[in-house]
Amino acid sequence: MSSVEMMKAKLIEMIEPFLDKMGFELVDLNYLPGRSGKLQLYIDCEGGITIDHCELVSREVSDFIDYKDPIDHSYTLEISSPGLERPLRKKEHFNRYVGEKVKLRTAEAVEGRNKFSGLLQGIEDNIVAIMVEDGTVFKIPFTAISKANLWFTVPEKNQILKNGKKGGKR
Repeated sequence: MSSVEMMKAKLIEMIEPFLDKMGFELVDLNYLPGRSGKLQLYIDCEGGITIDHCELVSREVSDFIDYKDPIDHSYTLEISSPGLERPLRKKEHFNRYVGEKVKLRTAEAVEGRNKFSGLLQGIEDNIVAIMVEDGTVFKIPFTAISKANLWFTVPEKNQILKNGKKGGKR
């Protein structure tokens, strides 16, 4: 595990319980070290995220991180909603979005492939099932997934935006 991945894991371990107490879910976290470092938090809550939520979380998390002081360089803190094509990082996400279209990528090939897109069938015993367009169901170990997110076609995105519907289920 690289030093960036270790820092990301440390930040998730530190920030996730803090946000849970505030009533927010940490959907994902990105950490970019360096001179113009960046810490990006993607949050959600029942009913969806507003700008006021982002401002509140920004103030509270900023104070919390300043107190804990895990980052030894300057950085910019960004708080936002996970968006329509939200990442799926936790096992609970894979159960919450059963029946939704997803895209996922694996670190190593599974049945000769690294990329999968289709309908999420769920997760059982650490195995994620996804049905691709031709009806084939692939069973992918949860630990093999390097990236996963909800997925919408351009017409679907346009329809969602037109109707003001939020993506996925809560």
